Amino acid sequence: MEFLDQPVELSLDLCLKCNICTTVCPVMAVTEAFPGPKYAGPQAGRFRGGEQLTPDASVDYCSGCRACNMACPAGVKIAEMNARARGALVEQGKVAPLKRLRNNLVARAATLGQVAQPVAPLANLAMGLKPARWAADVFLGIHHEAPFPPFSRESFTGWLRQHQAERRKAAPGAPGVGSVVYFHGCSTEYYEPRVGKAAVRVLERLGYEVIVPRQNCCGLPLLSNGEFPAARQYHENNVRSLLPYARQGIPIVGTSTSCTLTLKEEAPELLDMHDEATRLVAESTYDFNEFILASGRLTEEVLSQEIALRLPYHIPCQYRAHRIGKPGLEALSLVKGLSVVDGGHTCCGIAGTYGYKTEKYAIAQAVGAALFDWVTGFGAPLAVCDSETCRWQITHATGIPAIHPVELLSAAMGYAPEGALRDVLQLK
Repeated sequence: MEFLDQPVELSLDLCLKCNICTTVCPVMAVTEAFPGPKYAGPQAGRFRGGEQLTPDASVDYCSGCRACNMACPAGVKIAEMNARARGALVEQGKVAPLKRLRNNLVARAATLGQVAQPVAPLANLAMGLKPARWAADVFLGIHHEAPFPPFSRESFTGWLRQHQAERRKAAPGAPGVGSVVYFHGCSTEYYEPRVGKAAVRVLERLGYEVIVPRQNCCGLPLLSNGEFPAARQYHENNVRSLLPYARQGIPIVGTSTSCTLTLKEEAPELLDMHDEATRLVAESTYDFNEFILASGRLTEEVLSQEIALRLPYHIPCQYRAHRIGKPGLEALSLVKGLSVVDGGHTCCGIAGTYGYKTEKYAIAQAVGAALFDWVTGFGAPLAVCDSETCRWQITHATGIPAIHPVELLSAAMGYAPEGALRDVLQLK
């Protein structure tokens, strides 16, 4: 991985004005609120040189999907420029107080989880009440139909402590092939512990000791909302916690594509954190599917159980931004009886917290419309997707449950699945 120890804005001079970025932008295609990546990014960036120059508010309509970055032949960091411009709007006090309050609420999944998970049934009931959702829409700008997932009654780390104690008791000191750090992210901890359970089981079956150190939110939701100081604190905490393992050569893997991209690239670039510690953690971080494929230990023999399903697969924009190909498809191709088809759609529209906001909800739905139609028309009982917010968006828009690839891999290893995958396999 190559780091450029300079502000992302300096890449604007590489812009060729070819307009390729405007042809791939999913937001520009469905709304006039966003003038397009070239105009909001390098074009406008040339006029943001002084502290008194306020970015145009339209930059807030960039979803950060990075489709422009992926298409740019010159390597201009357009999405990052737009994110830094949002940060400037916040820093200069140009974001209305209620809107900033809203942005901070939806960007702090860990805080919400810590408060709500101990009383998950009551919290889920309250979040499902239409008057409460409409009040949040009217007073805070959180759309009343936004796809908030239910809080899990069980935390992932709570399950992990019990699981590791039972494992030590059953096989104390069992030899393995090495250790791996698992970065689970907020969604696994508070909303989808089944994803973390599946990841741990897969890694252990492949012979790894799984280490889960203290960690907090990766900070991407805060970065996306221009709250850079808070995001910096989160990232510094994670670097401090993960650094000892990176120094030992222990890989850090994550099942959340946005979390791993934030550790690898997004936080260091947006926050200008190019110190040795941040660099080492970034270079030690891998996507889950990328890691298990590279290990050479994921084979058809290990995946002994047949799963006779044909499923649609959406590769999130954040996953494509890793620039590592399609390791999820490669891993799932080893499962007997399973056929997984990539629809090739650019973005589901949710873009982290973007689609939760009243002024952007319709845009997010329009961006994802082609994907939703494809998933619905596919006729499968499940969809597959690596990103948590994308899974929630797909399920919300189609009524079809979306699962993480690791859940299929775990089931193919003979572990009992949970949630929607369990329900579907029981019917077969």
